[in-house]
Amino acid sequence: MTIKPLRKAVFPVGGLGTRFLPATKALPKEMLPVVDRPLIQYAVDEAIEAGIEQMIFVTGRGKSAIEDHFDIAYELEATMRGRGKSLEILDATRLKPGAVAYVRQQEPMGLGHAVWCARDIVGDEPFAVLLADDFMVGAPGCLRQMVDAYDNTGGNMICAQEVAMDQTDKYGIITPGVRAGTLTEVRGLVEKPKRGTAPSNLAVIGRYILQPEVMRVLETQEMGAGGEIQLTDAMARMIGDQPFHGLTFNGVRYDCGDKAGYVQANLAVAIGRDDIGQAVRDFAADLLAR
Repeated sequence: MTIKPLRKAVFPVGGLGTRFLPATKALPKEMLPVVDRPLIQYAVDEAIEAGIEQMIFVTGRGKSAIEDHFDIAYELEATMRGRGKSLEILDATRLKPGAVAYVRQQEPMGLGHAVWCARDIVGDEPFAVLLADDFMVGAPGCLRQMVDAYDNTGGNMICAQEVAMDQTDKYGIITPGVRAGTLTEVRGLVEKPKRGTAPSNLAVIGRYILQPEVMRVLETQEMGAGGEIQLTDAMARMIGDQPFHGLTFNGVRYDCGDKAGYVQANLAVAIGRDDIGQAVRDFAADLLAR
């Protein structure tokens, strides 16, 4: 079996971010910071660590701040140089020409539709999908762990996480086959099953490695849960035709699409920082003691 290398990653960033209104009325939710870096920056850094060469952003109206973030900021950089300040802190925000592409999702029709919008740029190559509001903390990063496994298995791979059985109706859930360490054979997928009907408690989390054939499946994919075109449904149709595995991530996930999860991520990252960690730790201890 020839395993094609993974060079491209799709970032679906066209969502409206309604759960964070009014903060996201004018600011894309992907630009919400965890301490001092936006969520989308963490996701791009994770992709670069995994060897991704081209970032494909599927955007929507009002998302120009994401494009600006990964561009050169002439006025800012000139001002910083003039004041003798280092530009090193901006290095990760400059994506080189050719290493980034943008495509519009004109209607919010679901994750599957967003991925399908990138079909012409993806072409006939395997690709990764990263959801920025699934904030993954680990060493190596989540996608790096998945790529290391993919290099041996090929096919399709999803990030898996065990969740409480009473939470399975909020996720895509795996029907598991053979398990070998952190790797689980995927024999089926169901999107947001009704409580009590889930085939396991292994949930699909926002990292994927997919073969280009999924684009042809999405082309004819009907509406699924929530009246949207679900990526989970399209992946389920590919099971049996190609190798399909779930990798249980060795690290911590914060659901930054949820307000509590977002605050938890900020607190966890801040406490782990050398520059502000102790001050935040002392403040948190004092606050909890009141």
